[in-house]
Amino acid sequence: MSIVIGGMIGLGKTSVADTLSAHFKNKGIESKVFYEAVDDNPILPLYYELTPEELDARRIPFLLQLFFLNKRFKTVKDCSNWCEPIYTIQDRSIYEDWYFACVNKNLGRISELEFKIYEELVDNMLEELNELPKKAPDLMVYLKGSFDTVIDRIMARGRSFEINPELKEYYFEVWKGYDEWVMNQYDASEVLVIDMDTTDVVKSNDDALRVCRDVEEKLNEILSITKTPIF
Repeated sequence: MSIVIGGMIGLGKTSVADTLSAHFKNKGIESKVFYEAVDDNPILPLYYELTPEELDARRIPFLLQLFFLNKRFKTVKDCSNWCEPIYTIQDRSIYEDWYFACVNKNLGRISELEFKIYEELVDNMLEELNELPKKAPDLMVYLKGSFDTVIDRIMARGRSFEINPELKEYYFEVWKGYDEWVMNQYDASEVLVIDMDTTDVVKSNDDALRVCRDVEEKLNEILSITKTPIF
């Protein structure tokens, strides 16, 4: 089974991924987490710290989207090398990358030509992935939250390049269309929505167990179509 953890910046995708992996281990199910390339990303700090003029001159938003797309493409290929009964858990998916590129295009940070090239590259990559046993996840665990929760979590995380107050407008632009995109445009897998306004898997064991139970129930629902439920 393949799970992706999706959702807005700062809402806790990595924490949820780690929580699920630990839960599976306790159940005797082997899992592998594939983390988003953040700490080893040389472009991401520039994206947050440079002025709009510098971003435009150096085409940083376009480079960042290409960086993530390349890393995500490799992750999907790596996941295909892990076979049942190992569960793979991805910290954001290749499908969400398109949404971020679209937001940057709407903000004027990526040109129409760059976006066209990006979309053609995505289509080409997905065609290549068709040759793999499975390119799409079985489930997206979508972390949904209010904008206030998003900002609070970003500030609490404390990554220096993310806490510039001037970034609030960008975060809002990403946040405001995320739910609509997931619920009405994303169709690669089933979706389980977790309300992060009332959930904190790091500070609350009860919340962590609830999330794990909800994921178990959804996976059993998916598996019951073709297989025997595992939990």
